[in-house]
Amino acid sequence: MDVAQYMTQLGEQARAASRLMARADTDSKNKALLAMAEAIDARREALAEANRTDMENGRDKGLDDALLDRLELTPARIDGMIEGLRQVAALPDPIGAIRDMSYRPSGIQVGKMRVPLGVIGIIYESRPNVTCEAASLCLKSGNAAILRGGSEAIHSNQAIATCIAEGLKAAGLPHEAVQVVETTDREAVGRLITMPEYVDVIVPRGGKGLIERISNDARVPVIKHLDGICHVYIDAEADRTKALNIAINAKTHRYGTCNTMETLLVDAAVAGELLPELAEHYEQLGVELRGCERTLALLPRLNAATDADWDTEYLAPILSIRIVDGMDEAIAHINRHSSQHTDAIITENYTKARAFLREVDSSSVMVNASTRFADGFEYGLGAEIGISTDKIHARGPVGLEGLTSEKYIVLGDGQVRS
Repeated sequence: MDVAQYMTQLGEQARAASRLMARADTDSKNKALLAMAEAIDARREALAEANRTDMENGRDKGLDDALLDRLELTPARIDGMIEGLRQVAALPDPIGAIRDMSYRPSGIQVGKMRVPLGVIGIIYESRPNVTCEAASLCLKSGNAAILRGGSEAIHSNQAIATCIAEGLKAAGLPHEAVQVVETTDREAVGRLITMPEYVDVIVPRGGKGLIERISNDARVPVIKHLDGICHVYIDAEADRTKALNIAINAKTHRYGTCNTMETLLVDAAVAGELLPELAEHYEQLGVELRGCERTLALLPRLNAATDADWDTEYLAPILSIRIVDGMDEAIAHINRHSSQHTDAIITENYTKARAFLREVDSSSVMVNASTRFADGFEYGLGAEIGISTDKIHARGPVGLEGLTSEKYIVLGDGQVRS
């Protein structure tokens, strides 16, 4: 296969399909999404079989536990794909929405209309359910998509692509509206991110190395985040039960996700009460704990945290713990070491909660909730294309609106400028 020629063909087809998708009506898009959900439900065994092949190949290649966890398509995750498609179908269609219309002294009306971005390239690793999420959001937002999954998930992704094609066909939409790259050649990625004539934006989802490479080499705008170094701060005025439950869930619900807590900050006033019990829970669950000097004085059996630990996304059962003197010190630590993904405070003090929300500079900031909620599905977006820690265009979980732009529209009645 001539990869450059193949990718150019995909780009040309996607550009043509994007023009058709921009004018597709809401009913057609929703019909396609619901037909995709039915196809996935009907092809559960085929999806599971394709995923078993990928899992076996992944173990043979020595993929670590975090990658294997992301790769696996459990029955619950298949259910999640189906539910996500149905949720996206139920969401309001953003395309064509007009806002802020106002009359100018000249008599013209000026406002803004929401429009698709055009062609979106998504590059991702391991998680085959991203194929479904990306397709659904790009379709509903009137875009065309070129999806390039990792080689480790090639069989799973192609099985899902079959279901996507069935849904598009059932709704009479162009099958080129969602194209899943069939080659595992890495040259395909290099070509995809350097085709501004065909691709309007790139969304990378994967490890830091992949995202750094794409950010450095792309000639197309990129929506991204590099790390998920998430914090939970337990304030002196935290509810004890909430603090224990949230701190345990934020770390142990899943280890290999970008919204998993990697550093726990605890106010010195409650550290003596909470940390021994938390440490016992973590150790029972097999979590390695690394503590600052004050933490080690309280729990001497822990490993010592190094400076590098505060800047590390483990994606593993490892947790760094630091005792701090109050919220200001916690916020200073977060703003220095956070990747601006998701950070949370546990407190019953409303004033502190408001200050934390205002002063922590992250794409999601939470009060009395697990960082694991930083997810498009949990935010009611139906699914997400990714999570952005950028500050331009889209920030946080990127759903339908993040895959659109706005243009000015002007309504007149014969006015000319004098």
